[in-house]
Amino acid sequence: MQSFFVSDIVFAEVMIMDTKRSNATRALTITTVLTLFVTGFEIFMAYTNYQQGMNFFDIGSYVTSNRYFYYLILIAANIILLPGAVLLFKENGISLKNEIYEKKTLRKDILIGIIALALSGISALLSTLVYKGQTDLAFKAGRPTAGLTVMGVIALVLVSGIVKEILFRGLAKVFCGPIMGEITALILFNLLFTMLDWYNFGFSFVLGLICIWAYKKTGHLIAPMIAHGGINLVALIYWILVTG
Repeated sequence: MQSFFVSDIVFAEVMIMDTKRSNATRALTITTVLTLFVTGFEIFMAYTNYQQGMNFFDIGSYVTSNRYFYYLILIAANIILLPGAVLLFKENGISLKNEIYEKKTLRKDILIGIIALALSGISALLSTLVYKGQTDLAFKAGRPTAGLTVMGVIALVLVSGIVKEILFRGLAKVFCGPIMGEITALILFNLLFTMLDWYNFGFSFVLGLICIWAYKKTGHLIAPMIAHGGINLVALIYWILVTG
């Protein structure tokens, strides 16, 4: 009788581990598909505008040469893959809302998010030194129209700031963390995050590290969402002011 009881326990543990592995695989697949699709589009946009004499920084500048199209692809790819992530949380009885925020810690989480945003701003200023490597062949963005600005807010502040944090931070910590270790999972997904934004030459990796710090400090995604969406909003405002 005892042997049957032990066997049941072992079987249950095996089933739990199989479920965890399956969840981790699904989480990694969702984020990898997003990364490969968007990165492939970015590479296509960059190299179809290649001219002889361009350096790598010049080539990277053409990723967003057609911002309407770029924003559309970014919005579509994230929104299409988001339901798979939401379903993963739901199937495992995990509240995505509680993973994003909880009322009792909301003020503290927002404060940490603002601190992370400030750190991201400092990193962004330092990253501008990289773009001094561009030549006259680099793409020069003009002043954005009202429509383009609205699309930029949707794509970069709302979709990137919210959805990407669910995919690149939430899925990593909740579903891949139990299998490969939380830090390992977060760093792996941050590498994918950096690959997707390869044309900013490493800034996304630093931003991702700041977002990881904010996420681990608070335990909620609202903090990295503030940092991520906030720095994108600052970049949009800067673009409008500079071109104006």
